[in-house]
Amino acid sequence: MGSIWELDYYSRPILDENNKKIWEVLVCESPLDTRTKADSLFRYAQYCPSTQVNSGWLRTALKEAINQAGKAPLKIRFFRRQMNNMITKACQDVGIPALASRRTLMLNQWLQQRMEQVYPQEPGYQEGTNVSVRLESPLPQRLPDALEGQQWMFVTLQGADFAEMHEWEIGFGESFPIEFANLSPSARIPGVLIFSPRALPLAGWMSGLELAWLRLDTSKATRLILETGATESWILANMKNDNTIAQAKAFEEAKQKANGVHFIGVQSDARAESFAGFWLLQEVNLP
Repeated sequence: MGSIWELDYYSRPILDENNKKIWEVLVCESPLDTRTKADSLFRYAQYCPSTQVNSGWLRTALKEAINQAGKAPLKIRFFRRQMNNMITKACQDVGIPALASRRTLMLNQWLQQRMEQVYPQEPGYQEGTNVSVRLESPLPQRLPDALEGQQWMFVTLQGADFAEMHEWEIGFGESFPIEFANLSPSARIPGVLIFSPRALPLAGWMSGLELAWLRLDTSKATRLILETGATESWILANMKNDNTIAQAKAFEEAKQKANGVHFIGVQSDARAESFAGFWLLQEVNLP
């Protein structure tokens, strides 16, 4: 299987000699397996003058990153919607699909580390000046009719259980080492299992959505929401009875204790020993 990259191209809290924001491209490889070692993941960083911010400059930087990596990735994920056109164009120019996605776990950590340790050391650093543009998100959508009607349940696994995930029979899925989220093997990881006679089509559909995370929504009714892509969300379940609502709240509390880490699995029924789909997820605060 090939690699997947995560990309950010945006201004940084650093001013040049003309008091203009310096921009930067960051590229890092997504972990796809619970056995991934952090030092094996590719990284590339390059500053960009404000006068050269365009898809052409980014295309050149991507070509350099590909040269350094030795191989192009299968696709590139990015979370900043306001940079959609520029990033998509540059990726198209080098022949790589670009996907708006909040599944940029390594990139988020790297950005945080650079905000704390790298940018403050640069000449022209301006503390507290890098505010991202907040864009409104659309309301959660109903699941497609063909995918509704399945059963589901809340479950919990131990962190150590994921060490053997590569041996599980999984049709579609993606994971990362839980230690990347500062969790120990003894950590309790909450999740949701979905049971459906159409398990494989459901998992296949979900695999094309760039799964981000699950969250409990109590703004109007009590609903379990699946966040996908850069802005999309889906109503996975409506909860009516008190017992299910209590379980949902316990799931959300356990997720917070596990640094946002949780999972979603798809099976044909509760007796199945294989998964049509299984994704390890983490809810994060994007810049």
